[in-house]
Amino acid sequence: MTINHISDTARWVAYYRAMETERSDSIFKDPFAKRLAGPEGEAIVGTMKRGKQMAWAMIVRTAVFDELILDAIRTQKVDLVVNLAAGLDARPWRMDLPPNLRWVDVDLPGILDYKVDMLKAETPRCKYEALRVDLTDGAKRNAALAQLGASATRALVVAEGLLIYLTAEQVGALATDLNAAGNFKWWMFDLANPRLLKMMQRMWGKTVNAGNAPFQFAPADGTKFFEKFGWKEAAFRSMMDEARRLNREMGGAWLWRPIMKLYPKRMQEQFRRFSGVALLARQ
Repeated sequence: MTINHISDTARWVAYYRAMETERSDSIFKDPFAKRLAGPEGEAIVGTMKRGKQMAWAMIVRTAVFDELILDAIRTQKVDLVVNLAAGLDARPWRMDLPPNLRWVDVDLPGILDYKVDMLKAETPRCKYEALRVDLTDGAKRNAALAQLGASATRALVVAEGLLIYLTAEQVGALATDLNAAGNFKWWMFDLANPRLLKMMQRMWGKTVNAGNAPFQFAPADGTKFFEKFGWKEAAFRSMMDEARRLNREMGGAWLWRPIMKLYPKRMQEQFRRFSGVALLARQ
């Protein structure tokens, strides 16, 4: 099984969530992940280079997003969560969310129809909606975001695993549309360093390119890239730091830590921001 379409990446990541769920010391539980990933998700992980070895990064990312989403809902009184490129994310069904919270998944019809059908017997914890939109279609995206933005007062946008598949121009257009919509107050996404992008391209580039899902976006200036579009960093969680905190470090991390301390502070900070989850606030 290979990645034949960008939506297949959702099966890939869902299987990682299933792997973590089955651990006795799991840092989150997603009882729907294995069902949603299907045998295709397991096959993708099994055929990818170092597929299971690299699971830690996606697992840590999921846990950090969980924490930040819940914190934003609790402390910022978020009334709407818009999940862009939602894929097979089952947070509306698996997380302890306020029943009056409105959650809207936005993605391509095929993957959303599949998820909604697979979970039709389950009850979401909040007010759930599925919005079928191709986010690379500027006109349709802008119209959808404008409508969603007008329907809330304190909205959080989540874009887990999305930006890396877009070009810088597409990310800039998305940032502009989100800002223009008005009531999107916060935007959460994962971000890679250009060096990490090159590593991912070498390791998995052939696989994702076959599904027309190339890795593309990793700005050299990190979250500063978004400032010209009206967004400023409010928080940043380093995957390196979070993996250690959650006891999900990559193999050999114990060796890298003392070595990194020998580098200047500036380079240590660059390593810390090799990859992470960013929370931006609208300016």
